[in-house]
Amino acid sequence: MSIASAMSIPVGVTIAAVQAAMLLDPLENRILLCHALGLNRVGLITQSDRVLNAAETGALTTLVARRMAGEPIAYIVGRREFFGLDFCVTDAVLIPRPDTELLVELALERLLPGASVLDMGTGSGAIAVAIAHTRPDARVSALDASVDALAVARANAAANGATVRLLHSDWFSALGSESFDLIVANPPYIASGDRHLSEGDLRFEPICALTDHADGLAALRAIVAGAASHLAPGAWLLLEHGYDQAARVRQLLSKHGYAGVQSWRDLSGIERVSGGQFQV
Repeated sequence: MSIASAMSIPVGVTIAAVQAAMLLDPLENRILLCHALGLNRVGLITQSDRVLNAAETGALTTLVARRMAGEPIAYIVGRREFFGLDFCVTDAVLIPRPDTELLVELALERLLPGASVLDMGTGSGAIAVAIAHTRPDARVSALDASVDALAVARANAAANGATVRLLHSDWFSALGSESFDLIVANPPYIASGDRHLSEGDLRFEPICALTDHADGLAALRAIVAGAASHLAPGAWLLLEHGYDQAARVRQLLSKHGYAGVQSWRDLSGIERVSGGQFQV
């Protein structure tokens, strides 16, 4: 039985036989099997001789076909782990990625007790929820221009027992004169026309959350310029950016008077986050 070629799983096969025949990545095989059959990893082992019924084989065939067409696993199963928490994801939000955990770690290191923090362009709420879950004393706010994204973020905050104030806002428009002790953002930073937008998982993710439809720095410029009106003296602004944008983001921060400007590397050694402290 070749699931890759036939794209159909016959009734009457065992879990073990299906798992051996699936030609996806072994981890993806396991994730899709668990999702289709309602089992965890242990269940796949202990029930390996169980025969699949028609409903199960049909569901699994559909899932495999979607993955072979390139759809991200996270969208297929509707879940993704981030910072040790389980997040719901839909095609209205970006898929949380391990690289972004660096931004959360840097934020947590700079949060004083009871401090206020704003996550700009929250999407699934991964950053804001991770901070609020880890530091329940913090006053966490998050904003997004997408109503659909805010609905996902709201569900994720509730599911993870995190208190996050959610705002519908196009960057700073809904904040009035409010200020924060820390602002973090993972904005759209891929340049328009970049080949990566037509490759891999990015093909399925919301385009407006990936690119600024310009040079990749438009959103970063807007945040750096506007944050000064919403940061307390000495507060940090931390920004995730593209693999080749660190020097230009540092220049933006320095140009706008931020102190202690620096960049931090992710687990791959890439300068992934840059930031600085607001000075009056």
